[in-house]
Amino acid sequence: MAIRFDSKTNTFTIHTVKSTYQMKVDDQKVLLHTYFGSPADESDFSYLIVPDDHGFCAQPAGNAEDRNYSLDFYPQEYSVQGSGDFRIKALKAGFGGRVPALDLRYHSHQIREGKYSLPGLPHFFANDGDKVQTLEIVLKDLYEDVYVTLLYGVFEEKNIITRAAVIENAGDMPMEIKRAMSMCLDFMEGRKELICFCGKHAGERQYDRRTLQYGITEIGSNRGTSSHQHNPFAIVCDKNTTEDYGKCCAVSLLYSGSFQIQAEVDQFEGTRLVCGVNDDEFSWILKKGEQFVTPEAVISYTDNGLADLSGGLHRAIYDNLIRSAWKDRKRPILVNNWEATYFDFTGDKLMEIARQGAQIGLDMLVLDDGWFGKRNDDNSGLGDWYVNEEKLGCSLRELVDQINGLGLRFGIWIEPEMISEDSDLYREHPEWAMIIPGRDPVRGRNQLTLDLSRQEVIEYMKTSIDNLLDSANIEYIKWDMNRSVDNVFSAAAPELSQGAVRHKYILGLYEVMEHIHQKYPEILIEGCSGGGGRYDAGMLFYVPQIWCSDNTDAIERLRIHYGTSFGYPMSTVAAHVSVCPNHQNGRVTPFKTRGICAMQGSFGYELDLGKLTDEEKEEAKKQVAVYNEHYRLFQNGNYYRLTSPMDNHDFTAWSYVMPDGSKAVLSVVYTDLHANPKPLHIKWKGLIPNARYILEGREYTGAALMQGGIVLPKPECNYDSYMVVANLKDR
Repeated sequence: MAIRFDSKTNTFTIHTVKSTYQMKVDDQKVLLHTYFGSPADESDFSYLIVPDDHGFCAQPAGNAEDRNYSLDFYPQEYSVQGSGDFRIKALKAGFGGRVPALDLRYHSHQIREGKYSLPGLPHFFANDGDKVQTLEIVLKDLYEDVYVTLLYGVFEEKNIITRAAVIENAGDMPMEIKRAMSMCLDFMEGRKELICFCGKHAGERQYDRRTLQYGITEIGSNRGTSSHQHNPFAIVCDKNTTEDYGKCCAVSLLYSGSFQIQAEVDQFEGTRLVCGVNDDEFSWILKKGEQFVTPEAVISYTDNGLADLSGGLHRAIYDNLIRSAWKDRKRPILVNNWEATYFDFTGDKLMEIARQGAQIGLDMLVLDDGWFGKRNDDNSGLGDWYVNEEKLGCSLRELVDQINGLGLRFGIWIEPEMISEDSDLYREHPEWAMIIPGRDPVRGRNQLTLDLSRQEVIEYMKTSIDNLLDSANIEYIKWDMNRSVDNVFSAAAPELSQGAVRHKYILGLYEVMEHIHQKYPEILIEGCSGGGGRYDAGMLFYVPQIWCSDNTDAIERLRIHYGTSFGYPMSTVAAHVSVCPNHQNGRVTPFKTRGICAMQGSFGYELDLGKLTDEEKEEAKKQVAVYNEHYRLFQNGNYYRLTSPMDNHDFTAWSYVMPDGSKAVLSVVYTDLHANPKPLHIKWKGLIPNARYILEGREYTGAALMQGGIVLPKPECNYDSYMVVANLKDR
């Protein structure tokens, strides 16, 4: 069994293939956290907690005489405001007119087979054959009928533990929740390092590693999305942890809205980590019998380094989080018209792009922004999801039929969460937009946000999307969201409920996306928020891929892809070949390099194919052929970071290896050139040591390729690139 309870020691011990996690109900019925680390036995690890009389560390209720006992330094499983613990809290809640205060003690528990679910929220699920168990631990306040159920889903073979909390008010008085984290994790030993992934629009998920100092380190978003600036994924590790060695723990929050991840180094150099919904402007009222369910978080630990940590997360997300019917299918190689035309297109122009795409072997044309309402720029039309037939010169069905006639599938861009003031929808329902009464609204991209906390808005969105998808043979949706959410106000909410609007918005978004998933299971959905502004594990429950960044420059994408790879499978990365000079930074890179970089994810093009030179068209045909031949490697292979673009300024290298080791592809992009250069070497990873591989007509053992490596060819031009395939001999 992965979960075991010892009634003699009152310990819960959780085992995965690479970790052990333990909690203990102590004599005060407080649920302590005693161990999380390398695989161990079921000893009672509470001996690691050292009682002492530390000054200004208060004693909880019922324990005033024992000054050696204080929750201000004891490691806890779910810390609360009001228990004498002055560190960051998992839960802050109370009743009207009182300072928020709770005192949670153990009440009961249950262990059962299978995985719990979270209706209305994304969550990991068990497949047939998975060894998965659920642990429920119920805590109750000493004074009020308030219950908190801690949920643990244990995927033993996948090396992950999922976490969530259900807060219930069983009393008569309404309770206000001011903060409700999904998990709390206390590390007792040593100073830790934190790896997080910050950035900006067009520069998302940049690898950042820092030593945690005394006090609170926080990453998070209050933008209404998980954001370009921070990502709801982080790694806590030892100072000496590398790609291939050392202890590390990943925490990922399955949430697409405003979030918090906080780490606090306390007075005795313990480290507490919490994550959940951002408590900025947050308030949730629980009446009698009501519950609040936190988003799910997932944790994973290994002592084998960052590559092992990432690889395990990739497989768990792929197998047990992504539900799309496209998960195991070859993704279509598409061309998106956005950077080719922006808003300036006609049906004839789209058909010409489609014809060019068919000639080089593409699978799909995607029609981006500007096809609906009165939408010739980004100042109008959002919310009016009817086709501008005058612009297209035909109906959408007629256009799609023509494109299908060329052998191409058809996809379309939508931004259903937004509304333009210059739109029929706004003129009919101005109350559906988030605007604070009496104030000129804060606008982003000259658009407002629809109030998805309102059920009538949710239903309008479902109906609009249904009508669109039923109108033609649409096989792909690019779902975009192009502003941060500010001045949050719902005209439908009572004054005291405005603090719930941000979270209700995300619940409404998930309801719409679940509707599409259930009603149109064959449609491929790509997530997007100005590129990578909502690239999170929660979104992957509804979409199998996300537009990684609006920055299509191949060289800047090296860092973006590198950071993304720590927490997310590369099959979820949407990446395209675009024109040069690049529209975002003006850089010029070889067409070959743009293709090799884009093949790190779901591959496609974002340019005017009619303007390609004959040489570029031939190169594009080669790229399409390579991707088609090796797509299983790119979608299902184990991904390895071979160098870091943050540290190695000469080149960036990565590889994919089939899980059975039968085939591998290695890619290199040269990022700096030198006169009289030294030979450059690269070592492979993930091969079968005693197997023999054929690489460019020469035979090598897997051990030779991994320990000795290969010598890279000398680059011939600025930003040159190289891709090579290794096949198992006799296969």
